[in-house]
Amino acid sequence: MAMKLHASRFIGLWVMFVSSFGLQAEDKLSLEQAIEMALAHDPRIEEKQAFVRQAEGLLQEAKGSEGFRYSVDSFLALATGLDGGFYDGGNDSCSSDCQPRDDVYDFDDGLSLWAGLTFSIVKPLATFGRLESYQEAAQNNIAVKQQDVTLQRDEVALQVVKAYYGYLTARDSRLLLEDTRRRLESALDLVDGWLEDDSGNASQSDKYALEAGLGLIDNFLAESIGLEKIAMAGLKFLTGHEADLIELEERRLQPLVLPEESLQEWIDLALANRAEFKQVEAGLAARRALVAASRAETKPIVFAGVAGSLAFAPERESLDNPHVYDPFNHAAASPLIGMRWQLEKGAQDGRIAQARAELEALVHKASFARDGIPFQVRESYYSMQAKHQSIASMRKSSRSARRWMIAAYSDFEAGLEEADDIINALQVYVLAYAEYLRAVNDFNNLVSKLKSVSGVFQ
Repeated sequence: MAMKLHASRFIGLWVMFVSSFGLQAEDKLSLEQAIEMALAHDPRIEEKQAFVRQAEGLLQEAKGSEGFRYSVDSFLALATGLDGGFYDGGNDSCSSDCQPRDDVYDFDDGLSLWAGLTFSIVKPLATFGRLESYQEAAQNNIAVKQQDVTLQRDEVALQVVKAYYGYLTARDSRLLLEDTRRRLESALDLVDGWLEDDSGNASQSDKYALEAGLGLIDNFLAESIGLEKIAMAGLKFLTGHEADLIELEERRLQPLVLPEESLQEWIDLALANRAEFKQVEAGLAARRALVAASRAETKPIVFAGVAGSLAFAPERESLDNPHVYDPFNHAAASPLIGMRWQLEKGAQDGRIAQARAELEALVHKASFARDGIPFQVRESYYSMQAKHQSIASMRKSSRSARRWMIAAYSDFEAGLEEADDIINALQVYVLAYAEYLRAVNDFNNLVSKLKSVSGVFQ
């Protein structure tokens, strides 16, 4: 028997059909519905959105830093008790040879509860651009994180597209193999009947050839069924669908309509809409702001506010003397204006250098994006065009191969062909139709990929 295709080639074809996993809905699920379900279900998108909220928190922190700052410290402790006045012996006054008391560590007067509180309310008046720069950096960081969400949504949607068409390809492949198997089984029944009747229309080698071909088809069919189940499980995983039976809206795998836009139009769309460009633009603005903020760190902060202190020890006499501060019993508060200057020359220079280096890295990334993204568009565009042409040729080839298979099968039934002839025809038909399905699957994915690299997929 002249087998024209090696078994490994068949296996390779079936494995290529389901390169992704897919999913569906309870009644009949369209591709658009599957994408919507996946976007609402995928936790990776929620993860990116959490980073957006984190960036918004940084902006809130930066804006809040220019408002009032409150500081309160309080304590409750024990101190030695104290009766009497300031002078030796507890006198309130003296006329000669006056000595202040020195019994500070004596416990003759017992202990006293000691409560104290210090507070300040201040507001920055001038930071020399520090807070403004941090706010600008935080605002642009939000834009960067928001584009991460867009990129993640695009990735999820593309996975659903691959899964959806992968499932259709696997299902149509199974139908192709089942049809081929039925024809081989029918031919084998004919041969068994001819051999049993000893009619001379078939030989024992014809039976062996058909049995070998049937075993090969059974092997491919088992793999195809497994891949179809895996694809359906993948679709359920991506969309979070829990139904056991899900039916796709598309009955058969069909090629999408070839987009009419020219290559330059797709490139222009990419330059205007790609999330990476928006990220780079926002990232550059953020880094410039951080460089400015790092420079402003070398300058002081001018602030104004109110500060005060309170203390009370009920078992101690109060010392009412403007020249002497009594930490145990007092009350003081005053408006203030001040300046804080924290200079770390080496560390601040290092932070400025880091911010500049990150800014330069973003500049280089932007330069690469301006060249690399148009190349991605060209690659997807030319691949899509090539696959579209491949679909037309493989459709014609598979139709001719099917006619050959039917003619060979009819001739075999009439006793005009040998078993290896019908097997050869079936092999060519399976290969041609399999290549057609693969071309359609690749083309549909490339259409979505082109829209994605052009920034207009969603």
